[in-house]
Amino acid sequence: MIISTTPNLEGYQIEQYLGVVTGETIIGANIFKDFFASITDIVGGRSSAYEKVLREAKGTAMAEMEMQARAFGANAVVGIDLDYETIREGMLMVTVSGTAVKVLKK
Repeated sequence: MIISTTPNLEGYQIEQYLGVVTGETIIGANIFKDFFASITDIVGGRSSAYEKVLREAKGTAMAEMEMQARAFGANAVVGIDLDYETIREGMLMVTVSGTAVKVLKK
């Protein structure tokens, strides 16, 4: 499955547009990660605990979108958009959407 933020794929021709596909994830960071992240914020540096949570959430949302695209019979998703939102303290929502398409190599 080819997944791209661009509306077209170099070297491929879009044969059919199959529809919008999405993936969503809501994930919470536990109190220990929050505690260690706050220490990192105080002393500076990157919060690897939160970075890991973000990567996991993005991966889950992308996998859900790809599953939906496969169910539509797609072999690619174009024009994807990733959004990150904080719902409330410690809760993060990641959404991804794109257009499922069938492509042929030129």
